[in-house]
Amino acid sequence: DIAEINSGQDIYKAKRTKGNIPYVTATALNNGIGYYVGNNNKTLEKGCLSVNRNGSVGYSFYHDYSALFSNDCRKLRLKYPSKHVGIFISQQITRQKDKYGYGYKMGTARIKRQRIMLPINENKAPDYEYMENYMKQLELKKLKKYLQYKTIEN
Repeated sequence: DIAEINSGQDIYKAKRTKGNIPYVTATALNNGIGYYVGNNNKTLEKGCLSVNRNGSVGYSFYHDYSALFSNDCRKLRLKYPSKHVGIFISQQITRQKDKYGYGYKMGTARIKRQRIMLPINENKAPDYEYMENYMKQLELKKLKKYLQYKTIEN
């Protein structure tokens, strides 16, 4: 049990207002963001994961910014809140996407039953420190590669 699972809430097209708040839908693109809206509802949160239950079923994204979540996805509030752990776990969830589809959606009950591979510590508990450090190393590696490219380019 690594997260609390919550449903999203639809903001239908006729009710959407223009704004700057990311509205996470069931797309596999743009970190799951389908629209930017001026609306607000109880799903507004940051530092959580989204898991698509419809549309691009099984894709998961970490959101380190305040966003609203549609009912086509589930919002996961991690019990160990951390950007890097969130990214690690969202990637592990996305690896399971091929077993889901339109006829076999990834709803709340299936997310609760879903098993993902996580590193464990000597107490057989999720090793959040390892996940954090691993993702930080990957981020640093990508940043160094980007900076080398920019240096060569200039």
